[in-house]
Amino acid sequence: MRKYDLITPEGTKDFLFEECLVRREIEQELHQMFRSKGYSELTTPGLEFFDVFQSESGHYPQERLYKLTDSKGRLLVLRPESTMPIARVAATRLRDAALPLRLYYNQSVYRFEPALKGRSDELTQMGIELLGSSSYLADVEMVTTAIESLAACSGDDTSFSLELGDAGVFKELMGELNATPEERENIRYLIETKNYPALNDVLDTMGDGKIVASLKKLPALFGGEEVFEKASQLYSSERIDEILKDLRKLYEDISAVIGKGRLTVDLGMVNNADYYTGVIIKGYLEGYGEEVLSGGRYNKLLSDFGYDIPATGFAINVDAVANVRLKSHTVCVQPADAVVFAASGYEIKAVTVAKELRDKGQIVEYALFDTMELVREYAKEKGIGRIVVVGEEVTEVE
Repeated sequence: MRKYDLITPEGTKDFLFEECLVRREIEQELHQMFRSKGYSELTTPGLEFFDVFQSESGHYPQERLYKLTDSKGRLLVLRPESTMPIARVAATRLRDAALPLRLYYNQSVYRFEPALKGRSDELTQMGIELLGSSSYLADVEMVTTAIESLAACSGDDTSFSLELGDAGVFKELMGELNATPEERENIRYLIETKNYPALNDVLDTMGDGKIVASLKKLPALFGGEEVFEKASQLYSSERIDEILKDLRKLYEDISAVIGKGRLTVDLGMVNNADYYTGVIIKGYLEGYGEEVLSGGRYNKLLSDFGYDIPATGFAINVDAVANVRLKSHTVCVQPADAVVFAASGYEIKAVTVAKELRDKGQIVEYALFDTMELVREYAKEKGIGRIVVVGEEVTEVE
């Protein structure tokens, strides 16, 4: 007995007509932007070996992976994200390519999302990866490209904002704290989610030193340029002072591009701390409660694949952007310009007539009906303004 033949699995959906149209528009806009900046497209397999996502820097929680086996019993997963597969490609097929490498992708990712969060297990991502440079200009290129992407995604009616942080602050503080890997991950999660009570409870068991006090206040370090002064008063070391100095310079430079009203500093942005090593960003669109863009610098990931080069990049949730655009724009599927009705015996002639019209850039359908009355009803229902009748002569009916 079939129970699930008329529904989609949890976390997935069908995309119809206008949804497909607006997704394609967004993808085309981003394709053109990335190509204009010298990025080349690549696509990785939807199926990867489980090991790809279990590197030291890029460990992906296996409970969030869709898993299956191949004919040899080896463990495979549906691709949960795109950066780690691209790191694999760069370390193998692109190892001899000139650096820096500028790559972009447009592909689906699959991962289990928490229940009742309203997130999709399958989503389309577009993003870029800049491999082989640790320069300040590379970070500027990445952040300004993220801004241009958000601007393109937002259109004229939707505002956007960008959060700027650096994973190094959390890493340096945690390096001074005597914590197990499990405690470290728990602290990271509580800071990221800004769960102050639970964070304080955990840190209270680890003493009352300056490091603990700084970690307790890290989630609150977000806002404008005043954040840098607050951070410098919490804890000072040579490395943290250097990180804050570099981040402040980036904040000031990016402010000149988009204005301080759209830019926020968040030192409590510590998503996937082992993955990121430096500047991290999140981008938001008005009308969507979570980030639609995220990324940053990840200088250690490629070394896990045997290719020790720095890297930075970001990914855009195309489905989320499409949802925002559908709310703020009226999107309509364009009806055909004409429908071609073939009299009996003139079907091949109708094909030729339809092709001539299509060659002129028109959208043309065939009328798959036996009578003109039915053709007229169909054209009226679909909003098609012209009926082309093909017989001994070719005539048009408005």
